[in-house]
Amino acid sequence: MTVREELVKHRKAVGLSQDQFAAAIGVDRTTVGRWERNETTPQAGFLPRMAKVLQVGQPELEQLLSPLPDAPVLVASGGDLGDLDDMIRRDFLRLLTLAGSMSLLPPGSGTPDDQFGDYEKMNGHLWQVYQLARSKSAILPMVRDQLTVLSSEFSGVRSSRRMCRLSADLFQLAGEVHFDMNRYTDAVQCYTLAMQVSREADEYDLWSCALIRHAFVYLYKRRYAEASALLAMADRAAARGDRSLSTRHWVAAVQAQAFAGLKDLDGCERAMDRADGVLTLGEGSSNGGWLRFDGSRLAEERGARYVEFGRLGLAENALVEALKQPPLAVGSSFRRRGSVLVDLAIVGIRRHDVEAVLTHGHESVALAQRSRSGYLARRLQGLRAELAPVAGDARFDELRQEIAALSV
Repeated sequence: MTVREELVKHRKAVGLSQDQFAAAIGVDRTTVGRWERNETTPQAGFLPRMAKVLQVGQPELEQLLSPLPDAPVLVASGGDLGDLDDMIRRDFLRLLTLAGSMSLLPPGSGTPDDQFGDYEKMNGHLWQVYQLARSKSAILPMVRDQLTVLSSEFSGVRSSRRMCRLSADLFQLAGEVHFDMNRYTDAVQCYTLAMQVSREADEYDLWSCALIRHAFVYLYKRRYAEASALLAMADRAAARGDRSLSTRHWVAAVQAQAFAGLKDLDGCERAMDRADGVLTLGEGSSNGGWLRFDGSRLAEERGARYVEFGRLGLAENALVEALKQPPLAVGSSFRRRGSVLVDLAIVGIRRHDVEAVLTHGHESVALAQRSRSGYLARRLQGLRAELAPVAGDARFDELRQEIAALSV
């Protein structure tokens, strides 16, 4: 573990103990210790106060928060994984925090609208690349570069509502990348920044979507009550947002997942019925970026919920229908298609349908291998657990071994 030696030296140089520094910032001393040991990174809201207490400007604070490496960085075989990937991750989070601190500054001098327009188009382009990319982790350097440009272009520029929208948009994309890589702590940091910035600007739909994405972290950790609490906040934020957008319907679809985890069938079905309301909206209800819920996922969402309640016939019908819909029919969304196939394989296990288990299971593994999706690999580990009761059946040995070899 590297440490932030320069931060420690500068704190001591201005005559502050850890206790005094913590009191001046408004945090616990143990939090300062974690910052100095490079175990965590200060959230954006603390940076202006840190700079004032340490008597430095933003660029100097950025340098103080950069840890000194213990050893040369090595490139792992296979490309952008290993230590190089970890270095990119640390640099990315540093830039994220810097951009977040700037977007939270009070309003002041402005930035030309056409300049904002260019960056909004670039954000939209990055979302498109993210959706089409087989390996979501490959997008991280591009998001990092966009943050680098933003940090440079808007240095010293006070925030505006449009700047907040731009930042919250990019923070949510950053969180999506980390979430797919199973880096949940990093994803939460990104979503938290998105929530803070959206709330500051009264951008209720952006705020709601950031809360939804944060709730997904709890859902995949099976902490359904905590996910439900966040989704209730998301629902209230969406109610204050643009009624022509699909935000509130996406909240309902994710609430259905939380109700399923809590084994509340009635609540789940009511939530799915509310999610179906997205089909009554006109064009423009989603933007293809931070809000992509357009009704195309309804069949797979409903099928996945029926699997959780053991309603296998209804689940199979919904999941097979989902595979017929674009983009799943053409396989352009590896992660989504793979997830549906995992659910169909689980249906096969519970019906003792060996052929269905092997067909759907092997195809899903192949998609996980091609996409390197941490999310899909995690779902397949769940399928492997479902295979435990038939551990002595040699017909499933190859599938189990393929799943075990996936990186999560």
